[in-house]
Parts: sequence; structure tokens; C-alpha cells
Amino acid sequence: MDAVEATKNFFGSYVQSAIGIFSSSTGNGNPSIKVEQELIRLAQLKADLAVNEMQKMARVAHPVLKLAGISGAAAVILGAYGAHAFLKKESVSTEFKQVFETANKYHFLHTLALMGVPLCRRPQLTGTLLVLGTLIFSGTCYYYALTEERWIRKYTPYGGFLLIFGWLSMAL
Repeated sequence: MDAVEATKNFFGSYVQSAIGIFSSSTGNGNPSIKVEQELIRLAQLKADLAVNEMQKMARVAHPVLKLAGISGAAAVILGAYGAHAFLKKESVSTEFKQVFETANKYHFLHTLALMGVPLCRRPQLTGTLLVLGTLIFSGTCYYYALTEERWIRKYTPYGGFLLIFGWLSMAL
């Protein structure tokens, strides 16, 4: 069942239940209160179902979520090093400081993207592409900025392509 069908089923059953409650309510008491209470109960049931389904999906794809946690911690550590040490060095040129900041920005952004991987139709494909893309793109940028060795730059575009393909794989 895709997202469109799930949405139709959710709202369709919700509206049908509300109509059924409204039409079956008698003159005893206030029918609008009964309808409101039933609608609230149904909404809570649907919300609980949605949360349970999302938790199941997260457990299935837990290796990617663990990688996202490790990647996020590494991004924070490298970001802190950059802000408090590397970027303050006067001996480092502006070019290398910008490369380091780019690496850290892409590292953070794609770590956050990894958290959404369990929601994709093909989480293993998307997760693999995003992890490898982040590792190659940000890793080569970090390495270049820290060591000033130019030979590593030739690998950076491969990481960028993997990131692009990772995002595109979400559309599959």
C-alpha cells in the first residue's frame, strides 16, 4: 500500500465512522458531544497505529540509524575542532578553511538525511548511497583541508555523485 492509498484509507474510514456515529445517535443527550468523543477516540487509535508502524520501520533499518548517530557525533566533533582550533589558525589559508566548513556542512546535512532513510521505499540502497557519498565527499574535503594534499581532490566528485544518486533513490 502506498502513501496515497494509506491516506485515502485513513480519512475514508475516519469520515465513515463519524457519519455512522452521527446518524445512529438518538435524541438522548447531545449527539455532537458523542460524535466529538468518538472522533477523538478514532484519531488516537490512528495516531497510535502510525507511531507503531514508524517504530517498526525504524527497527528494521536500525543499522542506518546507528550510522546516523555515529556520523552525527563525528560531525559535531569535527565541527567543534573546526570552530575552536582549525578555523582560528592564522597559518591556514582561507581556501582550506572554506573547504573544511563545506565538508562539515555536507556531513551534518547528510547525517540528518540518514535519519529519514527508514521511510524510503528502498532504505538499503538509499542508506548505502548516502553513507558512502558522505564518507567520500566530506572525508576527502576534510583530508584536503587538514593536509593540503591536492591529490585527494580527484575523488571528491565521486562522493558528490553518490549523494545525488542517494537523494534520487528516495524517489524510486
